[in-house]
Amino acid sequence: MARIKPQALLQQSKKRKGPARISVTTIILSSLIVVLTMFFLYATYRHWSQRSRIQIESRQSVLEGDNYFVDSNKSDLPGYAILDTGKGSITLELFKDSSPEVVDQFLDLCQKGHFNGMLFRHVIKHYVIQAGDKDKLKAAEDWTLKGKHYSQLDTSLKHEAFMLGTSKAKHDNGGFELYITTAPIPDLNEKLIVFGKVVKGEDVVQEIEEVDTDEHYRPKSSIGIHRVTLKQSI
Repeated sequence: MARIKPQALLQQSKKRKGPARISVTTIILSSLIVVLTMFFLYATYRHWSQRSRIQIESRQSVLEGDNYFVDSNKSDLPGYAILDTGKGSITLELFKDSSPEVVDQFLDLCQKGHFNGMLFRHVIKHYVIQAGDKDKLKAAEDWTLKGKHYSQLDTSLKHEAFMLGTSKAKHDNGGFELYITTAPIPDLNEKLIVFGKVVKGEDVVQEIEEVDTDEHYRPKSSIGIHRVTLKQSI
């Protein structure tokens, strides 16, 4: 058996330990895998980002739809109330936008018949007529302390005559009072929550204003509200 020379063994060992050559096919396949992986990651990112955007837009459209529903419900509320009194009818326009909470409470009480049979408790000539369930004498007297006649008034909308309001006191047990001014009142906002105005029947208000009263501004003959009719428009 022939011996292999040490030099030949060394050459064979170097050949075995040398790096193997990478074929062109392997390089192409590896590059293709990298490209496909990057494309898959990009497509996944686009999918989820688009999905998130659609969800956000969907929530916004739902909120806008809810707002439209609320606005449409608000527009469906009656905008006018007609007081049928012992002297005639008084038509009131309600301020649904500027005093929504008070108008809602007023409408609810109208539907329950709260104002049917309610009396005008105080009549202060050239000032105000007041209807309510209770005879609050002190409140009426307080109103007269500053005088009933004014000149050089700042006649903004809420300071005009024939405005409809209620007291700022908490309305417990249905104690919702109605005030209709018969003259401009400069400090009206301090006294009342204004939520409407007379648009027809000013002569009826003035006729109620002219009734005889006692020293406490209470009508000597009873005058009341027979019923209240709510209307969408007039």
